[in-house]
Amino acid sequence: MDTSTVDLALNLYSILLGIAGAFFFIAGTVGVLRLPDIFTRLHALTKADNLGLGLILLALLPQAPTLLYGIKLLLLWWLVLLAGATGAHLIAQCAARSSDLKDRF
Repeated sequence: MDTSTVDLALNLYSILLGIAGAFFFIAGTVGVLRLPDIFTRLHALTKADNLGLGLILLALLPQAPTLLYGIKLLLLWWLVLLAGATGAHLIAQCAARSSDLKDRF
């Protein structure tokens, strides 16, 4: 295989994963807008957005010029996963303790 074929395959891989990631971001947004209570909204937001970000970052990995950039992308994904899980846990814990918070959303 020559380099143009490999470049084409990597670009197609990146495009397909980027489209799949965008689909999961849109699905998570629709879930936040359409689901009935805060707990199911949090579930839709954290699961779909984390998967969407992961797919987009996997799409960017073959395009990274050096290994250091790839490691930075994976570190970014890990930090967003950690922050999203922590934030969702705090919101869910607050919602479980407060009955009037469920009625506001």
